[in-house]
Amino acid sequence: MVPNLPLAAWQDLQTYSDDDLVIFERSGTPPLPTPHQTGHVHHDGAELWFASIGRGRPVILLHGGLGHSGNWSFQAAALVAAGNRVILIDSRGHGRSTRDSRPFSYELMAGDVLAVMDSLAIDRASLIGWSDGACTAMVMGNLHPDRVDGVLFFACNMDPSGTLPFVPTAVIDRCFSRHRQDYAALSATSDDFDAFVEAVGTMQRTEPNYAPDDLRQIKVPVTILHSQGDEFIKAEHARYLADTIPGARLVTLPGVTHFAPLQRPAAFNAVVKEILDGFRRPPTG
Repeated sequence: MVPNLPLAAWQDLQTYSDDDLVIFERSGTPPLPTPHQTGHVHHDGAELWFASIGRGRPVILLHGGLGHSGNWSFQAAALVAAGNRVILIDSRGHGRSTRDSRPFSYELMAGDVLAVMDSLAIDRASLIGWSDGACTAMVMGNLHPDRVDGVLFFACNMDPSGTLPFVPTAVIDRCFSRHRQDYAALSATSDDFDAFVEAVGTMQRTEPNYAPDDLRQIKVPVTILHSQGDEFIKAEHARYLADTIPGARLVTLPGVTHFAPLQRPAAFNAVVKEILDGFRRPPTG
């Protein structure tokens, strides 16, 4: 049973779709399931908001740039219903988390994830990252493999060559509009959205910079999840990551884009469940 999740307004998830993000722009996502614990962890100049929901094996959901943890509400509900403990973290400077004056960096945000895990006494967890959250998850898996069961890396690059030229679309505009609304509602610096966008964009244009030898050092289980219609990431880059990281595999989602968790949550959630089950399966041989 998942409490406090009024999904009726968003229809049955098995038939729900929002390919054009019209619903997302207008209404956002449903409320998260009722947390067992929420709070802030002070780390390295930031106050990091987190929520812990459900019981079971821990899964940490790391959202994309400019967004916040509520963007995962469809996935959080499904994962809790499947018997997981879901940990959500608003990245520094995003949502309800603050930041100091230092530039954003994925290594800094990986340290934030570790600090939240330590605060909650979580020894190991599976990490699911979307866009910037995927980079943070991969850096975490590289730097702290003893704390990571596996990394689901969705919709991001690990060096600047992996991005497509930016082409504005109505879908991207709607997502950006929702992010602006949510930032105004949640952030302690609600009037600073434009400066926030520029600061995040600087990180995205300059990081990460993992060379092939860096990727080969990643020892945790990794699945690269790539949408067939991703507006930002080259399909060949996703294939390169899967071919270069030891033991990694590539899964491609048809009919969706960079925003698949919002567009067709039931299909996305089914793939996530299969990948998580793989992380938890003991190795053979």
